[in-house]
Amino acid sequence: MRKFLAALVAVMSLCLFAGKSLAASEISINGSTTILPFAQSTAEAFMKMNPDVRMSVSGSGSGNGAKALIDGTTDIAAMSREMKASEIDDAGKKGVKPFQVTVAVDCIVPIVHPSNPVGDLSVEQLKKIYAGEITNWSEVGGPDKRIAVVGRDTSSGTFEVWAEKVMEGAEVTPGALVAASSGAVVQTVAGNPLAIGYDSLGYVDAKLVKGLSINGVAGSPETARKGSIATSRFLYMYTNGEPSGNVKKYLDFLTGPDGQKYVAREGFVTLK
Repeated sequence: MRKFLAALVAVMSLCLFAGKSLAASEISINGSTTILPFAQSTAEAFMKMNPDVRMSVSGSGSGNGAKALIDGTTDIAAMSREMKASEIDDAGKKGVKPFQVTVAVDCIVPIVHPSNPVGDLSVEQLKKIYAGEITNWSEVGGPDKRIAVVGRDTSSGTFEVWAEKVMEGAEVTPGALVAASSGAVVQTVAGNPLAIGYDSLGYVDAKLVKGLSINGVAGSPETARKGSIATSRFLYMYTNGEPSGNVKKYLDFLTGPDGQKYVAREGFVTLK
């Protein structure tokens, strides 16, 4: 009987160890659609170098990424803004300790249809357009046509940064069209000559849309890194506590020179 119990304990311990090993070989990333392109490409590259690791990457918005980390349904929360104090408090109530890793630099760029003659807007003009105080392109040097405002949903980190750095607390006009992702903003603006939107520098495709400068400063890797454009920001990934195992190995790869090549390849700004 003792031998049987000892063998049973050994088998149970082995199963538990195997279960932990299996969990350690699976990494999930959820959150920002801004980060999605280089999160996917670096995950693919990492899996090729580490065949025993399986990664899943999804984009549901920075706010949803934070919630998933707090709820324990993702290993990494991808966020295009810093985690809020309220989110950190919620995490603490569930025993989650958010650990921040900066993975790239970015800036948010106002975008219009390529046919639009407007090339530069001030922060104040952008604020008034999105607040519904400026409604015609002729008021900012464009054609005598009504402006079609395109924004992001409130779960978006890009929305949060825009609200802070451009809107400064002002409400977005109820007439704004809400796009569900970074890619959807580009597609919407590309299909409407009267539209204005805003998006991450990495999403600004000159074949589809035209990026506007802000206060005379164009969005670029240089202006994003220096913070000379008003909408510069960092991009982050959060883990529950300091990362370890394959999660740490992936994040070290992403923030290292090899991983940062994929960041640049996707049109985003590297850390160095």
